[in-house]
Amino acid sequence: MASKRRGLPEINAGSMADIAFLLLIFFLVTTTMDVDSGISRKLPPMPEENIETPEIHKRNIFVVLINKNNKVLAGIGSPTNNIEIDGNGIINESLKEDVKAFVSNNGKKDNSSESPEKAVVSLQNQEGTSYNMYIQVQNELTKAYNELRNEKSNNDYGKDFDKLDPEEQKTVKKYYPMKVSEAETKAN
Repeated sequence: MASKRRGLPEINAGSMADIAFLLLIFFLVTTTMDVDSGISRKLPPMPEENIETPEIHKRNIFVVLINKNNKVLAGIGSPTNNIEIDGNGIINESLKEDVKAFVSNNGKKDNSSESPEKAVVSLQNQEGTSYNMYIQVQNELTKAYNELRNEKSNNDYGKDFDKLDPEEQKTVKKYYPMKVSEAETKAN
């Protein structure tokens, strides 16, 4: 008697696609995606040809310099004051307070800005400046402008800046425009 060789039974793969699809959906739903966020800045419009840049009086420029050793110098017209940094690398409140005093001067002191509209903060950094220190300085400058805008909105409208309607926010931003100029990095 001849024996018939029986083949191995095939595995039904019809539901494999369903299982793979369910696993894909599971991992897509449970995985979190890190979203890198940058510094929000409004860039100036592209200049038209043959337009001269306006002269800015030295008293309307507050210079902040970060050197390659992560030391911060600041001053009106040129960096003269050494900003203290604690042992953890955190900038103290003096930079923010100096910027607030400079921007909100309104021509009271001869060696400070004429008005908030004319005040420019010039941020300069050398090659080798750490990214962490650069971000800390940016945060201090942003805090200074946010506090000035908050004080203005509380004085004019009796509520915080973030609670104002868009038109009121626009008015406060127009009074305290955030003019931060980032000059080219300086070698040495």
